[in-house]
Amino acid sequence: MSVVAQVFVALAGVFHVAVFAMESLLFRKPSTYHRFLIKDETEAAAARPWAFNQGFYNLFLAIGAIGGLIWGGDKGHAIALFSCACMAGAGIVLIASDRRMARAAATQAVPPILALVLAAVL
Repeated sequence: MSVVAQVFVALAGVFHVAVFAMESLLFRKPSTYHRFLIKDETEAAAARPWAFNQGFYNLFLAIGAIGGLIWGGDKGHAIALFSCACMAGAGIVLIASDRRMARAAATQAVPPILALVLAAVL
């Protein structure tokens, strides 16, 4: 895998670690749950269990991406690219489910998509 593709894998991984922190560690803060279009504390309390769980999904994807880079070789890169494919798919589902989340979906999906494309062509 090219160095440029690896940079985008790493960016995607770091982004997903940040999302893990927001969903699983910082979700009780209004400034955090408002990012997810949650209006008030009542809605946040109802959403908190799924957000906590979803945060760990994001952490595991990040571990796959970054861990695959660290492991290296064909197997490690395959794991990293599979994680990127999952991240890209989740971003596409996000924009398809709620157009108001276009910016978040792009932030989530563009780096792993670029990693996949660059890994395929370089």
